[in-house]
Amino acid sequence: MVTIDAKTRLCALIGNPVEHSLSPAIHNAAFQHAGLNFVYLAFKVEDLEGAVRGLRALTSIRGASVTIPHKVAVMPYLDVIDPTARNIGAVNTIVSDGGILTGYNTDASGALAALRSAAGLPEGARVLLLGSGGAARAIAFALCMEGKISSLTVLAIVDQERNALVRDLKEKMGAAVTGSPLNDDTLRRNIPASQVLIHCTPVGMSPKVGETCVPRPFWQPHLTVMDIVYNPLETQLLKEAREMGCRTIRGIEMFLHQAIAQFELWTQKPAPATVMRSILERKYQ
Repeated sequence: MVTIDAKTRLCALIGNPVEHSLSPAIHNAAFQHAGLNFVYLAFKVEDLEGAVRGLRALTSIRGASVTIPHKVAVMPYLDVIDPTARNIGAVNTIVSDGGILTGYNTDASGALAALRSAAGLPEGARVLLLGSGGAARAIAFALCMEGKISSLTVLAIVDQERNALVRDLKEKMGAAVTGSPLNDDTLRRNIPASQVLIHCTPVGMSPKVGETCVPRPFWQPHLTVMDIVYNPLETQLLKEAREMGCRTIRGIEMFLHQAIAQFELWTQKPAPATVMRSILERKYQ
């Protein structure tokens, strides 16, 4: 076991709230397994500018995870923004190199890695994305930047947010993307023409585990369905999709892969993915 001493490097979670986060458990287990003199702590942050000044000033800090509500607001306080994060317009990871702070978005790479690992993103896929918030933006830009999908349809309730995402994807990426309100009619029309459906709304998240935004009869067995909600491990949406013959990908996969990418950015070493997965799965058994 690594002993905490004056050489220990600190990684932190900054957000509000943070009490529910599993990031300390999975990252600390990963650091211990790899024999690295690192620790990870969660901090409830209301004064974001002050917190970033602290990240810059304390030389033992190697980086941070950024969560709600700071993923967008943190960007002006950083020195460098990775191109993917800049296009998305949100940062969920900070790396400190001698006080120089660089922002990344591993939600994007995490979603793609989850899809790839499950062989759930065929070349030229037609993708249906439900939701238009921060995670949906990250996934949408990641899909379009990779350039392997043929089309993207965004269905979301908040008109202004959805329209902004569609506009940004067209202007920045030249993507073949359309958007419509999320309702039974648009789901009924778009599901048959899609190969991959990615659910990016909070519907079905604990404690409201019985909820889903896709009526059971709409599912068709040709679909690959990914839900980014990871608590519970199998959401009602995934359960019904699986029972109707769809291939399903749990939200734990995206959460795991974005954490793996964070670990590797901070440590420059391969992440112990098996250890990190076991911590997550044990938490929700």
